[in-house]
Amino acid sequence: MPRRNRARRVEPRVGSSAGWARPESGPDGDWVVRSVPGAQATKTYRCPGCDHEIRVGVAHVVAWPAGEYGSVADRRHWHQGCWRARTRRGPTRRRW
Repeated sequence: MPRRNRARRVEPRVGSSAGWARPESGPDGDWVVRSVPGAQATKTYRCPGCDHEIRVGVAHVVAWPAGEYGSVADRRHWHQGCWRARTRRGPTRRRW
């Protein structure tokens, strides 16, 4: 008699460099962060860290607050260096 394959529980992949989301904690709170490779960056965004454009083809990160209060509307696209330096800088003038 053939063996039945059991249904596997699919766990979300975390921490991959291929664009999966990963949790991050810092002095500014808990975040969910996703890396966007340059090949997948197909739109222009404005970085909240430096108020400059993130152009098409530039690798960057997308971050949003973790937990029940974070939503799609809270996602922000950051330059990788600006994201790493966010706690050492003051806020930019522009409010999104």
